[in-house]
Amino acid sequence: MNKIKHRNIQKTNMKVIRSGLRILLALLLAQLSTLHAADDIVIADFEGADYGAWTASGKSFGTSPANVVMPGQGQVTGFEGSGLANSFHEGDKAQGELLSPEFTIDRGYINFLIGGGQLPGQVFVALMLDGQAVRGATGTNAKKLEWANWDVKDLIGKKVKFRILDHAEGQFGHILVDQIVQSDTARGKTQSDSTAAKEWVISTAEPYNESFRPQFHFSSDKGWLNDPNGMVYYQGEYHLSFQHGLIWGHAVSKDLLHWEQGPNIITGDAMGAIFSGSSVVDWNNTAGFQKGDEKTIVAIYTSWKTKETATQCLAYSNDRGRTYTKYSGNPVIKTIAPGNRDPKVIWHEPTKRWIMALFLDGANPNFALLSSPDLKEWTQIQSFKCEGGIECPDFFPLPVAGKPGITKWVYTNGNGNYLVGDFDGTTFKFEGKSQKGDFGSNTYAAQTFSDIPEKDGRRIQIAWMRRAIYPGMPFDQQMSFPCELTLRDVGGNLTMFRYPVSEIEALRVKSLFSAKDQPLAPDTNLLADVKGDLFDVDAEFAVGDAKEIVFTFRGQIVRYDVPKRMLRVIDKEARLEPQDGRVKLRILVDRTSIEAFGNDGLVSSTNAFVADPDLKDISLNAIGGTAKIVKLDVYELKSAWKNSK
Repeated sequence: MNKIKHRNIQKTNMKVIRSGLRILLALLLAQLSTLHAADDIVIADFEGADYGAWTASGKSFGTSPANVVMPGQGQVTGFEGSGLANSFHEGDKAQGELLSPEFTIDRGYINFLIGGGQLPGQVFVALMLDGQAVRGATGTNAKKLEWANWDVKDLIGKKVKFRILDHAEGQFGHILVDQIVQSDTARGKTQSDSTAAKEWVISTAEPYNESFRPQFHFSSDKGWLNDPNGMVYYQGEYHLSFQHGLIWGHAVSKDLLHWEQGPNIITGDAMGAIFSGSSVVDWNNTAGFQKGDEKTIVAIYTSWKTKETATQCLAYSNDRGRTYTKYSGNPVIKTIAPGNRDPKVIWHEPTKRWIMALFLDGANPNFALLSSPDLKEWTQIQSFKCEGGIECPDFFPLPVAGKPGITKWVYTNGNGNYLVGDFDGTTFKFEGKSQKGDFGSNTYAAQTFSDIPEKDGRRIQIAWMRRAIYPGMPFDQQMSFPCELTLRDVGGNLTMFRYPVSEIEALRVKSLFSAKDQPLAPDTNLLADVKGDLFDVDAEFAVGDAKEIVFTFRGQIVRYDVPKRMLRVIDKEARLEPQDGRVKLRILVDRTSIEAFGNDGLVSSTNAFVADPDLKDISLNAIGGTAKIVKLDVYELKSAWKNSK
């Protein structure tokens, strides 16, 4: 009995000991966690009355951290405490720098809060080692600061400095930084692009050859550009109007390559500012505006004073689109729904009348079709809901490739999505759900040219490449390169293809590289000797056992992921299935854009970028296995601007 009792006492004591150990271990872990959290090293929190040991130069950062709302800046959020480094002390025009004292890297990460402009080479933060930027980051054109980090485990023990630089003017020409700390854990998005923190040499001395001027995409001579408007072909000329502030700018081309910008053609009046719209040639003089031998070009646009009073109006030209007269009977369509806008008009030959597609803003349905015999008197014939659809509609017929005599109608909206169906002059009956027209980051408000001659027969589309960045340039924004649209049956689904118009071949200077039936082995860059910033690439690959096929253009990636069947252009992906084990890629590279087209235009991806003007390298690699180059042609392109003079 005593032995049994002794054993029970031992068991009880062991339970107590184990329980005590568990409690002690938990306390130790909690203490270690507390010590670890306290172990972060603060480089700067900008809570002092001045910058302390940091060196401030220029005017943009002032003499102390910002702890009040800066005049003209608006509300800044996301920083911690009451102060931050803010280079808006004298507005966006002011420039300057902040440089930290030297410190030793003791942790694996440097975390920081950052906001402000996305202007690499002009507005950035940098980690400086021996006078060189080894890490860099920019804001995202936002007034809210977000966490970001640099992985610096390879720099532990090195002495470095933290540099905050603002050398920019214009919108978002400032930077916001707070709470810079060394830590063993990362916060936010990892940044690694040291090229963002290299001061770029930017030139604006030569008009149309500025550092970031697109060389074969249209951009305005100066100032802002957005939605393409009034796209019409007449007597050998393509007319491209565009939102130029709250008026219509205007340019003309004979070949879709060389554009000549003229005076603005339609400006605001008592009815309001001039929003988007379209233009047509009134071949039969249905509106009665024609004077003389030239056919009248009629522009249909939205007049906008307030959302509640938005109306549709006309202006007409009898001198080949150079000057316009506003119709005295405007508006031709009074407000149907608040915010109705962006009329796209097309002639419907079977019913001998004009058809207008119109966005109804927040209404449900959100799009309408109207008809008119003369462009002046309009009757609404249909309204319908396009899920996710927003503004800038386009509406046009498109033959089905490979099926003679079959034509469908396509309805697109501002985000590039489209519907396919039938139209009898009264009702548009679309089939299935909307489809995505472009998978890139920078395409919007696409429109097609009206009145292209039947002998040409193409449906040609141009989009606004919105949200692009052009540091220090006299212009802002650009158009996409013109693409021909075709409709094809893909596995029983009618799909719209986009592909560059053939005119681009006139800009080819020479072949920089050409190959056929050649292996593309891992760790082999066939384009190592190719340099430049303007390219037309036409490629076809048998994917083989490669995991990836990767082009790099001036630091920007075009990647085909073989197992995932995904085409990735910079940071956007699209599904692209091989055809008989092969993938075709057509890639146009301009100074500030990459447009990639997969399998003859089944997938298109329109993307803008900004890169160091001195960076000219490109590369091609297979990863994880060997692919086969069926064909590869890399052409150098010349500037359309230089050859238009």
